[in-house]
Amino acid sequence: MSRELPIGLTPPDWLVRNLRAQPAPVNWPAVVRAAIALSLPLAIGLAVDRPGYGALASMGALNGVISDTASAYRLRIPTIAIPQLFGAVGIALGALVYGHGWVAVAAVTGVALVSGMISTIGAVASVSGLLLLLTSVIGAGLPLPGEWWMAPLLMAGGGLLVLALALLAWPLRSGVPERAAVADSYRAVAELLEVGGSDAGTTQAYDAGRHAVTQSLNQAYDIILAHRARHHGRSPELTRLMAQLNAITPVVEAAPAARLSGSPLPPEVPAAVRHLASAVETGYTGPIGLELPAPTTQTGRAVDHALRHAAEVVSSPDVDPRGIDDRLGRPAALSIRAARALRGVTLSAASWRYGLRLALCIGIAQALVSLIPVPRSYWVALTVTFVLKPDFGSVFSRALLRALGTVAGLVIAAAVLAEVPRGWWDVPVLFLLAPLIPALTPRGYGYQTAAITPVILLLSDVLNRQGTALLLPRLGDSLMGCAIALIAGYLLWPESWHTRVGARLADAVQDAARYVEGAFGPDPVDPPARARMRRGLYRTLSAIRTEFQRALTEPPPTGRRAAAWWPLVVAVERIVDATTAARVRVAHGATPPSTTEATQVARQLRELAEGLRESETLYEVRTDLTGPEGSVLEPVRQEVAAARAIASPH
Repeated sequence: MSRELPIGLTPPDWLVRNLRAQPAPVNWPAVVRAAIALSLPLAIGLAVDRPGYGALASMGALNGVISDTASAYRLRIPTIAIPQLFGAVGIALGALVYGHGWVAVAAVTGVALVSGMISTIGAVASVSGLLLLLTSVIGAGLPLPGEWWMAPLLMAGGGLLVLALALLAWPLRSGVPERAAVADSYRAVAELLEVGGSDAGTTQAYDAGRHAVTQSLNQAYDIILAHRARHHGRSPELTRLMAQLNAITPVVEAAPAARLSGSPLPPEVPAAVRHLASAVETGYTGPIGLELPAPTTQTGRAVDHALRHAAEVVSSPDVDPRGIDDRLGRPAALSIRAARALRGVTLSAASWRYGLRLALCIGIAQALVSLIPVPRSYWVALTVTFVLKPDFGSVFSRALLRALGTVAGLVIAAAVLAEVPRGWWDVPVLFLLAPLIPALTPRGYGYQTAAITPVILLLSDVLNRQGTALLLPRLGDSLMGCAIALIAGYLLWPESWHTRVGARLADAVQDAARYVEGAFGPDPVDPPARARMRRGLYRTLSAIRTEFQRALTEPPPTGRRAAAWWPLVVAVERIVDATTAARVRVAHGATPPSTTEATQVARQLRELAEGLRESETLYEVRTDLTGPEGSVLEPVRQEVAAARAIASPH
């Protein structure tokens, strides 16, 4: 018979969330690349009797594996290559100040400031800043073999080996990842229609399906738009994919209408969307026969019309690029975006705050190990660097998971260093350990740490030959680095643990008010602009979901406050859904609401947004929305009333 834990022994929710493994499929190509890219340089180094050179190249390959996150081939080039350039600069700077005492402390602290500031630009810049600081710390803390230029060359070569392996199949699979991303969006929409248009579909399942659609569309649009920004002329293949993405938008808009109609969709509808997904993925452009029953309701007509339009676009071999609307806006030219990024880094208060915060922690770590004799002192600053990445998650939870992951990784490293003879046996061991990094990284930061720790220790041992003597000092260094990050990078910065989690949500509510007015207000916007508003809103809400998920891993009061506000995130998504459904109904014959009715709903949303900005806790509000019976905005009013009720204390 199972027994529940006593209340006093039950772990808190924030701890359970931190330790729970995230479900994620294994990226087998990345697993194979990691095994080859990390073990091959070491094998070559041993073959030419230069194991230290091989270890450095393998460290560079580890940097490449960390950067290897893009699915599309064209995106892999900047995603992997640019961070390797920063890594090479970092190792060179670190090696130049190695053994120079306080000069090294000042230099690494300055690199930390630059690293933190550029990390705020975007995903590639974040990894670049991470590798810049990591390699400079290693260069300043480890004696490296060869001339000063050898380490940058070897590490960059190891990273570029990962890139070369990642691009091997490009000639044979050109365009496949892009088509797969668009096809996945179609399949996510099919799942949403299946859940939302059935009697068995629960509200929670529909909310999860809608979030999956948003994430899938975000990823597909990012891939296609990033490619098109690099093309001076429009690529016919990318133009077709953009048209196919746009074509699924009316189906997405019809999904909430089907959900609110109360009439189940026939199973042929999601089956038809999956049929279109297969055509997109294979690049098929022939006739597509959709077996759809005749629609009998406004919602049915909307879904039928949207599906037939999508089928027409999918089956068309030629698309006029002049008729393609990018929905989220085509990215600006690279030079313009670079200038904006530089201006944002140098003038942004958030950029300076994070840069100074990271520099303070790295400076403390470097100064501490300069005053206290700590063997292999670079590990303390490495720990601080990995933990203090706000775009990677909560600093508090990362410190906790870093400590736990290090312990687990040290257990593996202890077995390897104690039982495996140094030399050629390191190659098969590395071949087996390296694939764990891409396999476990999506599971969570603690799992990633447990996978990376034995690899770094094994390569460090190749350079220094300390064996098991590395283990206990590494644990102490990790705990010291976690303590520095928690105190100097978390507790001393109230914005870290006293964040008003409702601030970004208030902006989303304000955008929802504009969306209602754009759909039904006195100055309605045209359909493409309305689609951009809706896509932008869902993208913002997706980012807010991620922010809240991070806040939920914090201990009280932040985690508890985020849990209290969380239902409002879902409520705002439902308001957007209900507004979209009302617009679809009007487009297919329903009576449009009066502008006064729409203005009243928008005003209530703005009042809610104002209240969210002014309060750190849930507050009491009035809910006095009324309107004509049978209006298409009645579901919107109900969702707004529900959102305002959630904002009232219970």
